[in-house]
Amino acid sequence: MSSTDSDFFHDDPVDLTENSSKKKLSSLIAFLLFAVAGTFFIQTTLAANVSLNSGAPVEFGQGILQTAACSGATNLTITPNATFTNSSGGGGFYFSSVTVSNIPTSCYGKDFTINAYGNTGNAALSLFNSTSTNVVVYNNSGTFEAGNGGTGMSVISGSGSFTANFTNPVALSSSVFKVSIQSGVHTSSSAGISWTSRTSAAENDWRDIAYGNGIFVAVAGSGAGNQVMTSPDGITWTSRTSAADNNWYGVTFGNGIFVAVSISGTGNRVMTSPDGITWTLRTSAANNNWYDITFGNGIFVAVSISGTGKRVMTSPDGITWTLRTSAADNQWYGVTFGNGTFVAVAASGSNNQVMTSTDGITWTSRIPASSNGWLGVTYGNGVFVAVSYTGTGDRVMTSPDGITWTSRTSAADNNWYGITYGNGTFVAVSYTGSGNRVMTSPDGITWTSRTSARDNTWYGVAYGNGIFVAVASSGTNDRVMTSA
Repeated sequence: MSSTDSDFFHDDPVDLTENSSKKKLSSLIAFLLFAVAGTFFIQTTLAANVSLNSGAPVEFGQGILQTAACSGATNLTITPNATFTNSSGGGGFYFSSVTVSNIPTSCYGKDFTINAYGNTGNAALSLFNSTSTNVVVYNNSGTFEAGNGGTGMSVISGSGSFTANFTNPVALSSSVFKVSIQSGVHTSSSAGISWTSRTSAAENDWRDIAYGNGIFVAVAGSGAGNQVMTSPDGITWTSRTSAADNNWYGVTFGNGIFVAVSISGTGNRVMTSPDGITWTLRTSAANNNWYDITFGNGIFVAVSISGTGKRVMTSPDGITWTLRTSAADNQWYGVTFGNGTFVAVAASGSNNQVMTSTDGITWTSRIPASSNGWLGVTYGNGVFVAVSYTGTGDRVMTSPDGITWTSRTSAADNNWYGITYGNGTFVAVSYTGSGNRVMTSPDGITWTSRTSARDNTWYGVAYGNGIFVAVASSGTNDRVMTSA
């Protein structure tokens, strides 16, 4: 790879071999686990050594201090992690994840590429399926996402750090003798362009979808005890028991939990889950019609289309909620967080269909680019982008700060409802249109129509694990579509 394509970081890796005591201990653990029987996982720091630059042995689970071009003089800490997998006749330690920390802001907008090598040859080892050798993680202004070719890998984003987990690790850690990391210009994937129908767990009125902790979670406005479905990959879905048969319209992930909000119910219009599977009802701050929810700056914020003076509620944990005064009694359909600011958009109002807040508590009215009916909003690549169900050629608007907005030409005058950002691409979905119920943009400004998998009523869309996933309220065995 030439210097024009990528910023290299490192000196040549150094070959290392595993010492005999580690092999004996690994064999003993494998024997004991096999004797107990069953297939399960335990974490370990043993099984192999890795060296970068220094030449000194470094065990799995210990950090390696190195620099990448984008980090300048700041040393990153790179920690390879191994998992022991038991199997019939034995087992083995696998290179299962890698953690990179102490990443400075100078690496914003860069792709990190991590590779592992054996002790002979120059070919990189496959890591999370039979062909994937590159672990690519995109630094989206401090939020880390799976990069191009990331299907089969999930990324947990932290503050100046990330952990890339391999869904099905295939490289034995004893075979890993070299590890490299490099930073380079971000490369967008083709995700969001071609869409494939998937079978939903039930034919419910699926309204919203979120990704977190390695799993997609969708919620519905209809159903009987099954108004939640989950998927590890966006393709295969499983019904989950909702905490109540309310009309669940919004869901998000933050602070280690999923939180959903509803437009119906009596004092119970919130439910939470640590894993998307088991849900618990929570007392909402009011019986408003809560349409959307987001997480940012250590707080959950939900917005409503009903209520008198108080169409916002906040919570530090998703459990205890407090009403807040909205900037106006508009129909607030969408809310997001980015660059230290919460932004909500409304389908009603008079030159005040946007409101912003730095803490989720005190809100200020803002003037939208046009008086359209704004339904969805997201943040990515340093810009807020909102979409509308009304307007003539101007059903998109953008803002660098949530305060000053500019009209943009939508790809079509469809009823755009859901929008998200991932891996360098904005994706919006619509509940109207003929074969063109998706549009994409690299910057929120220039939009291109894409062929939707079906002409269903697409309401929600999310990005995670290298794939976009949309959900709909209509369709026959096809209320989910994916693009990777």
